[in-house]
Amino acid sequence: MSVTATDARDAHATGVERLLQSYRALPATATVRLAKPTSNLFRARDKTHTAGLDTSGLTGVIAVDPVARTADVAGMCTYEDLVEATLAFGLAPLVVPQLKTITLGGAVTGLGIESTSFRNGLPHESVLELDILTGSGELLTASPAENADLYRAFPNSYGTLGYAVRLRIELESVQPFVSLRHVRFDSIADLVATMQRIIATREFDGTTVDYLDGVIFSTNESYLCLGTQTATPGPVSDYTGQRIFYRSIQHASGVTHDRLTTSDYLWRWDPDWFWCSAAFGAQHPLVRRLWPRRYRRSSSYAALMKLERRFDIGNRLESLKGRPPLERVVQDVEVPMDRSADFLEWFLRAVPISPVWLCPLALRDDTGWPLYPIRPRESYVNVGFWSAVPVGSSEGATNRLIERTVGQFDGHKSLYSDSYYSRDEFNDLYGGETYRDAKKRYDPDSRLLDLYQKAVQRR
Repeated sequence: MSVTATDARDAHATGVERLLQSYRALPATATVRLAKPTSNLFRARDKTHTAGLDTSGLTGVIAVDPVARTADVAGMCTYEDLVEATLAFGLAPLVVPQLKTITLGGAVTGLGIESTSFRNGLPHESVLELDILTGSGELLTASPAENADLYRAFPNSYGTLGYAVRLRIELESVQPFVSLRHVRFDSIADLVATMQRIIATREFDGTTVDYLDGVIFSTNESYLCLGTQTATPGPVSDYTGQRIFYRSIQHASGVTHDRLTTSDYLWRWDPDWFWCSAAFGAQHPLVRRLWPRRYRRSSSYAALMKLERRFDIGNRLESLKGRPPLERVVQDVEVPMDRSADFLEWFLRAVPISPVWLCPLALRDDTGWPLYPIRPRESYVNVGFWSAVPVGSSEGATNRLIERTVGQFDGHKSLYSDSYYSRDEFNDLYGGETYRDAKKRYDPDSRLLDLYQKAVQRR
C-alpha cells in the first residue's frame, strides 16, 4: 500500500470518528441531518437550527485499485473529484451524473443517471458494498451478502435510513477521447425507434455506441447524441468558454460530428447547467465574455438560484411585466420505452417547456430496488425538464398534472424536487412496506425524517 493510500485511509478513519462524535453530541430528541454547504435537491426545505453532522473528513477518494477496477470513496466526495482520480488510471465510474458537485453518496441514496445508463444502469447498481451511519447511530456495512435489506432499501431513501460514509464501486476502462455524432430527427416516434435499435445492438450505422442521450427542442426537431470511445488523437472542441454544448447539437438535417476529451465529455452539460444558464444571462455573448470561466459551472448557477428563490426575484420581475407568478417545474421522470413517444408528444402539447433532455436506461440487476420499483431489464427513458410556467388555478397545478400523467404511462418520478402525492399514493409508488420495515430496523427512534415527510410534506 502506498504512503498516499495509507494517508487517505487514515484521513477517512479520522473523518468517520468526527462524524460519529458529532452524532453522539446531538440531544437524543434532535433530528439528525448532515452539515452540507451545497445541495442538488430542488425542493424547499424547512429551516432548522439543529447542528448538522460533521462531514468535513468524508469528501475524498480513499483508494483506486486499477487492477480490480474498483474505488473506495467517501460518501461526500463529489463526482468531479472522483472522476479526476479515476481518469488518471484510464478508468471511470460506470455512471457519472452530469453535474460536478453531485456526491457519490447523494447519487446512490437519491438516484442518478447519465448517458451510460442504457448499458450500465444507475449509480447504485455499481456499488459493491458501502458503510452507512444509520439513524440509530450504528455504522454498518451493507452489500448483497451483508445487511442485504439495507443495501436494497438504501437507493432512493434520500438519507432517511442513514448516510453513506464509504462506498466501494466498480469502474470501467475508458479511452482518452469521445467521438460524437448528433443525429437529427423530425419526429419523436422515429427518434424513439432509433433509440430502441441502438439499445438492442449497441451500435448505429455499424459503429459502436458507448454513450447515448438526446435533446428535444420541439415535436419536429430532436436529436440523439451518440458517443464512441476512441484513442485516436486529434482536435477537440471546448465548451467551457464561449461555445455552448447544447447549441452545437442543432443542425438542419442528417448527422454532425464532434470530438471531446473524455473528461470534457463527462462534464459537457455542467458549464451551462444543461441550458439553464440562460436564465442568468450567461448565454448572452457579452455577458459570457465577462463571466469568469471558473464561475461558469452548475454550482455557481445553483447558488444564484438560491438567491433568486430567497428574494423571489423572478416573480417580482414577472409582476413588473404585468404577468402572473411562476410555478417551478424541475423534474426527472422515467417512462417505459415503448410508451415514451406518446408521453413526449403529450408533454410537448401540454407543458410549455423546451428543450427536454432524454436519457435511456435499463437496470442491470434482476432483483430490482424496492424504493424505486422500475422493472428490471426493461428499457425506460428518463425525461428531464427544468424550467418554470405560469401558475395555474391551484398550488403546483402543472407538477400535479405531470405526476398524474406519468402514473398513467406506468412511469416513476424522481424525488429531488417538488412532489404532491398523497401518502397512500406515495407508499404504493416508493416502497411502502419495505421502506417501513427498513425504517423500523435502522431508525427505530425516527432520528431521521420519514421519506414522505422529506419528499412531499416539507414544502
